[in-house]
Amino acid sequence: MEQEIAERLKEARGDIPRETVAKAIGVTVSAISMYENGQRIPRDEIKVKLADYYQTTVQALFFES
Repeated sequence: MEQEIAERLKEARGDIPRETVAKAIGVTVSAISMYENGQRIPRDEIKVKLADYYQTTVQALFFES
């Protein structure tokens, strides 16, 4: 499950630098890295910020298989 989410997050970010995403949603670059490596799942408020930033839904990023 974590690896699927990690892959979706990497895919959603595409060529955008991690620094850009981190700054935009108010987390550290290492947090983005951990989410994308499947080491951590973001808190709900961060899930919402990521979905908004990537112009998708929380459902699509974190719950669909």
